Amino acid sequence: MPIRPRTDTAELVPSHHELEPLPREFFARSALVVARALIGKCLVRDFNNRERVVWPITETEAYIGAHDLACHGRFGETPRTAVMFGPAGVWYVYFIYGMYWMLNVVTNTPGIPAAVLIRAAGPANGPGKLTKHLGITRAENGLPAECASKLWIADAGLSVSRKELVRTPRIGVDYAGDWKEKQYRFVWKNA
Repeated sequence: MPIRPRTDTAELVPSHHELEPLPREFFARSALVVARALIGKCLVRDFNNRERVVWPITETEAYIGAHDLACHGRFGETPRTAVMFGPAGVWYVYFIYGMYWMLNVVTNTPGIPAAVLIRAAGPANGPGKLTKHLGITRAENGLPAECASKLWIADAGLSVSRKELVRTPRIGVDYAGDWKEKQYRFVWKNA
């Protein structure tokens, strides 16, 4: 049973927007482009059509393909990573440290294992907290980021200026050699 999320960041989201899912074409681009573009978009979660949570995305990390030594796809396609090798706009959810689910959306084109990790949204300031608050598990792995999946990303008309955006190295990828220094993490510092 998920924790019922706080909605104190809901005032950031204009209520007049329909919150339609972003089209698959939005995600069919480089993971770096998508990671930046997702800052300020809204993660939408429906709980059995009775309650809807809409949280602005405030932190992302890009994993750009098999050559990226921090990317799960670096070892090729496995049962765990198969979703990353498929079409863009699909959720890639995996379990780490025996305790946390991580929510990613697949990007680029089929055959290129690229995805963006949603690290923070609304009041959930970490990827494990995010999935716990929103009740996200392996059940969402491989589902499209669409209304039917009860989990999607929408454009609510928020804009994030360049001055409000910070780029840093990714977190927790010390094993990736020089790739750990790549500034593929995007943070909305004023959110």
